[in-house]
Amino acid sequence: MNLSGSLVRSPVILPGSRETSRAKIGMAAEGECLPLWGEENLYSDQNTRWKPISLTHVEYEEGDLLGKGLAWCSLTPVFILVGFGTLLLFRRELHTISFLAGILLNEAVNWVLKHLIREPRPCRGHSVVFSEYGMPSSHAQFMWFFSTYIVLFLYVRLHQSYTSTLLENMWKHLTAVGVFLLSMLVSYSRVYLRYHTTVQVAAGAAAGIPLGIVWFAIVQLALTPWFPMIAAWPICELFMVRDSTLIPNILWFEYTAARAEARTRHRKLGTKCQ
Repeated sequence: MNLSGSLVRSPVILPGSRETSRAKIGMAAEGECLPLWGEENLYSDQNTRWKPISLTHVEYEEGDLLGKGLAWCSLTPVFILVGFGTLLLFRRELHTISFLAGILLNEAVNWVLKHLIREPRPCRGHSVVFSEYGMPSSHAQFMWFFSTYIVLFLYVRLHQSYTSTLLENMWKHLTAVGVFLLSMLVSYSRVYLRYHTTVQVAAGAAAGIPLGIVWFAIVQLALTPWFPMIAAWPICELFMVRDSTLIPNILWFEYTAARAEARTRHRKLGTKCQ
């Protein structure tokens, strides 16, 4: 209705008309969206709530470079799981499978603790509202379980396998310090980005460290003696699952074995050509 009181009809745009085409290809204003073809009426319900998968959804304040770096650092558990998947696909080592089983068990324990304690996450200004609880922090528990197991593997399992050189000892020390620093950084990122309180992160570390110790003891004392028999199972032979516990340096062993095999085949090929 205009100022004179007369009714002004808005133009009707028919589907398929030039006006509709221009509207589709034109620049949309901020906040506008286009419905999918044939689903124009599905977006009329404004009460629909969408729930994100919070595994990789990490937010930081715009313009905060430190927050951006810590947000990427907070995704370290995801990167570690991708690395485990790659190792399982290409190496199929029983100890790697056992390590991953411990990580999954650690995550299950974290889920149980969260739903028993039921402590909410801290109040924050993120756009995504999480439904899961915050006590203890799953990221902190994951990283401290991982770093504890790695350090025990370096100083207990590898120490029993072979005598280390000075360079290898330095590599062990740097790796141990590196994984602990990374665990501290991931834990700090969860507090800095306001996903957890300091107490929730500390509780995650307090749960992850003893679980890492217990699981390493189970693998080292109970499971490892059975690895040769497990590797001989028909299903393990079918999927080429192997046990390299008694091989001190698997990378050097594979390198020398591949080099020796290549030289042998090269000599055979040269003999046939003569």
